[in-house]
Amino acid sequence: MDAHLSVLAAALIIEAAIGYPDALLARIGHPVVWFGALIDRLDRMLNHDDAEPWRRRLAGVLALAILLTVVGVAAAAVAAAVRVLPGGWLLEAALASALLAQRSLYDHVFEVAHALRLGGLEGGRAAVGRIVGRNPATLDEHGVCRAGIESLAENFSDGIVAPAVWLAIGGLPGIALYKAINTADSMIGHRTPRHKSFGWAAARLDDLVNLPGSRLSALLIAAGARLTPGADAGAALASVRRDARRHRSPNAGWPEAAMAGALDLRLGGPRTYGATRIMDAWMGPGRTAATPADIDRALAVYVRACAVLLGAAVVLAALL
Repeated sequence: MDAHLSVLAAALIIEAAIGYPDALLARIGHPVVWFGALIDRLDRMLNHDDAEPWRRRLAGVLALAILLTVVGVAAAAVAAAVRVLPGGWLLEAALASALLAQRSLYDHVFEVAHALRLGGLEGGRAAVGRIVGRNPATLDEHGVCRAGIESLAENFSDGIVAPAVWLAIGGLPGIALYKAINTADSMIGHRTPRHKSFGWAAARLDDLVNLPGSRLSALLIAAGARLTPGADAGAALASVRRDARRHRSPNAGWPEAAMAGALDLRLGGPRTYGATRIMDAWMGPGRTAATPADIDRALAVYVRACAVLLGAAVVLAALL
């Protein structure tokens, strides 16, 4: 695990510095897109609309097993090949950095505040619609800001902290398997007529693998708040203790409640996906009238939380 921590520290630095280069994206695509293509093929091959629910659930288990076998074997082979090269751990870190999202998450959430300031409500709705699943047409300016901050908190957990945890545990295969599970959940882990049974295994496994990352992300957000003027680490932790388990997701409530408490906001609550109204619990004790300035403050906490994660990886790698 000590070698994996060095890989993690380097991967966090590489991704924060350069992200995933556009030239590389245009030439070969992105690993998550590759995972998604395989998941889509398995969905079309194995998920039959006329099958009984129990058969569709078994088919979903089979699809997930095929996905994880393909991804796990490929990632293990690549990791074994690069580790024998001089400086191979650094090459492994560069490959793993493609499965982290510090830079892109910051850019997407920053764009929500920027669009609100330049393009008003319609600009903000367009920007937030690129990063959330809810219907942006139902959001006022405060709702747009809350949605951007909620996305920042939740994706800090499953786009950065959870992948980092599995990279530290299992190296390149660990983070690749995590991202495959997470991608499967985002594509088929929904309670729609087509995927309620077929996506059951992906959704349950995603809940399990995100459990350690979600708890750690709440602590990191509190640490980031401690380092951010105007944010409150104590309130972040109090909000987690009070509200995190009230969220309909077993994991999303932890980083969301921490960010809400840190910024004296109320996040979550009722929201609309398409035409469906979801009644969810509020996270945090503060105000619902979030503004672009609150997005700026959330990004400041986020940057410092990422720095704490990197610092912990460096220290642990040095000690071990």
